[in-house]
Amino acid sequence: MSRIGRMTGESKPADSVSVVIPVFNSRETLPELVRRLDSVLRAVTTRFEVILVNDGSQDGTWETIRDLAARHSWIRGFDLMRNYGQHNALLCGVRAATGELIVTLDDDLQHRPEDIPTLLAALSPELDVVYGIPQREQHGLARNAASRITKLALQATMGAQTARLVSAFRVFRSKLRDAFVQTWNPGLPLDVMLTWGTTRFGACVVQVEPRQSGKSGYTLRRLILHALNMMTGYSVVPLRLATLLALVFTVFGLVALTFIVGRTLIQGVAVPGFAMTASLVTIFSGIQLFSLGILGEYLARVHIRMMDSPPYAIRATVPPG
Repeated sequence: MSRIGRMTGESKPADSVSVVIPVFNSRETLPELVRRLDSVLRAVTTRFEVILVNDGSQDGTWETIRDLAARHSWIRGFDLMRNYGQHNALLCGVRAATGELIVTLDDDLQHRPEDIPTLLAALSPELDVVYGIPQREQHGLARNAASRITKLALQATMGAQTARLVSAFRVFRSKLRDAFVQTWNPGLPLDVMLTWGTTRFGACVVQVEPRQSGKSGYTLRRLILHALNMMTGYSVVPLRLATLLALVFTVFGLVALTFIVGRTLIQGVAVPGFAMTASLVTIFSGIQLFSLGILGEYLARVHIRMMDSPPYAIRATVPPG
């Protein structure tokens, strides 16, 4: 790497490390985060950098990043043109990273920098990705439920075992970027892209602290929409579900028709029940609209990708160049 920090002490050095942090309205927490990263990274590696990606903050965060980069040669900053979302900001930093290992974490100090050595130690030669997972969720009931919904959606794209390990606090080998070097679709989750390059995932337990300031931008609604986007954007499970529902209700309709025709032929009377007929029509219509809605979601994803819009655009960098 061209801009590096140096290790202190006698511990065995790790590979070069890039720490990527998507940042949004975090002016208050960044100085403390950088201070703790400085001492941690100097103890585990001879070469490191910290990449701060400002995702359209409106509280002076970019000015804070510039000040930090002026004081520390190992800090690089990227100021995006607008708010593109956490996944796109993370992708920007990952593409810019020059280390052999890439660590990602949030900007709110819930992920402790002091746990980075634990992640690095867990990345054995048999693994390519290691997630830092908490012993228990730290959020409220609604947020925890939405998180579980998201992980259920991830199971359709990543596999059940891997999905249970997913966390924003992760370390992976930078060579995995080769699997998605040509991908520029906006909103593509990093965890999905990592599965394109490897199946060797692991996890270790880390401590998660309460959020230091502000509040999370991931509301229940946004998490559910994120889960829907992953299921319809990177999996055919919803289409197969629609096909299965159509098959089940077709069989149900044939059974009902056989019953009605059989009773009419045997007993000579029609089966009464306008309410039943209306209910069946309503159910079938609902299934049809549900299936059309799923097809519409897939068509919308195709439309978005056909527009070829970039996942992010960079306004400025520090240091310049």
